[in-house]
Amino acid sequence: MSRSASAPSAAATNRPADVAVLVGAGDIAVCDGVGDSRTLALLQRSPGTVFTLGDNAYPDGSRADFADCYGPTWGRLRSRTRPVIGNHEYGTARAAGYFDYFGAAAGPRGKGYYSYQAGTWHVVVLNTNCGSVPGGCARGSAQERWLRADLAASGTACTVAMAHHPLFTSAATHPPTIETRPLIQTLYDAGVELLMAGHNHVYERFAPQTPTGRSDPARGIREIVAGTGGAGLYPFGPTAANSEVRDNHTLGVVRLTLRPGSYQWEFLPVSGRTFTDRGSDTCH
Repeated sequence: MSRSASAPSAAATNRPADVAVLVGAGDIAVCDGVGDSRTLALLQRSPGTVFTLGDNAYPDGSRADFADCYGPTWGRLRSRTRPVIGNHEYGTARAAGYFDYFGAAAGPRGKGYYSYQAGTWHVVVLNTNCGSVPGGCARGSAQERWLRADLAASGTACTVAMAHHPLFTSAATHPPTIETRPLIQTLYDAGVELLMAGHNHVYERFAPQTPTGRSDPARGIREIVAGTGGAGLYPFGPTAANSEVRDNHTLGVVRLTLRPGSYQWEFLPVSGRTFTDRGSDTCH
């Protein structure tokens, strides 16, 4: 079912130049649903860069899926969106619909990984579709070598990574994506603070930990899973180690406020729901 688009709304802000706001989620647009329209309302009230965490346009990330399903909702904010590629995007050969729709904002065509600056923070966007991205995700792969070099050259004290597949999860539908561990190890070795992911349609926040799942308050990466952008939510299984907060009843988005040396997160629920989660931490 198609939905018609309308013009984007403006997002003005008076925040200091060295403070960046990023807001978004993953697992977003389904043509016969309204969840993405409800989360769009949250984005329209928040300034800053919109991030997606993959599976942007169901079912196959085709040109039609983006035009008819994603475009009328989150697509209204395409001019301020930095996307992540998900597995459903590869339902179309070489994820052509995704790269056509987002263009240069999605990084080099065919790769699906890139980086950008947000205030004083560095943002790395990964392609965790390890069976589809050229070279895979192993140590020494093209993506892992790029990631290592990019982090070394960034010159910033604080970094957040964006990905589709979570390494850690308590959700019952998709198990942890252990193929991504070499990439997460590279993030950890470089002192990255935060990892945002989707894929499982839940909200879950983990305490800082190592890539092998050991608690590490001093140097660990905090992972937040936010597959809550509009698609139907998933059940939880047994609670994973270091999981601090879980919810699978609420669609919404995460707003990150990135300051020099520190960050805040806040889960914003759709209208009519009350679950939220917020906190702050300093950079390593």
